[in-house]
Amino acid sequence: MALRGPKVWLWRWRRNPLKRRADRVEAWVVLGVWTLTVLTGVLAGTSVSRSVEDGLARERVEWRPLVARLAERAPGTATENARVSRAEQVWATARWTAADGSRRSGQLRVPAGSAAGAPVTVWTDSEGRQVTRPVTASQARVRALLIGGVAGLCGAAVPLIAGRALRGRLECRRIDQWDAEWARFGPMWGRTAG
Repeated sequence: MALRGPKVWLWRWRRNPLKRRADRVEAWVVLGVWTLTVLTGVLAGTSVSRSVEDGLARERVEWRPLVARLAERAPGTATENARVSRAEQVWATARWTAADGSRRSGQLRVPAGSAAGAPVTVWTDSEGRQVTRPVTASQARVRALLIGGVAGLCGAAVPLIAGRALRGRLECRRIDQWDAEWARFGPMWGRTAG
């Protein structure tokens, strides 16, 4: 690891008679890596975000609610209160007819103690398979932004890590060059003209 002096902004781009070719190469590498990091992060984030939002919008269009009937009495006891909390909901088997006319069945969350034959809502895809309730447009936007943000960060990490590795190699090479020059010119400093 090289010794570093005080931070000077844009030092790589300033004129300096001591600046070597390796310093100029490193300046362009840093600029290229940061540009590539930002572009990769933005492009990955926006494309993944759009893809997720489009997929969730497609689900909202294609998935349909159907009325299903409970095949059995739901476990637990029914409460007198008409509002049932999530904690008072249990899994029970329900049956329904898909859009193509086929009979289907599956497990649904229903109020505890619901009677057999009670109507419940089941969400199905275009092929009649049971799915979860589709997310709303605002929930889809939040989910797309979060997933897109993570994808953007992961995409930006690739050129950033590669750039750090390249800069490390350049620095090792520069240190080796300094060592070679020091070995060549260092002994001359002890001579005096006389």
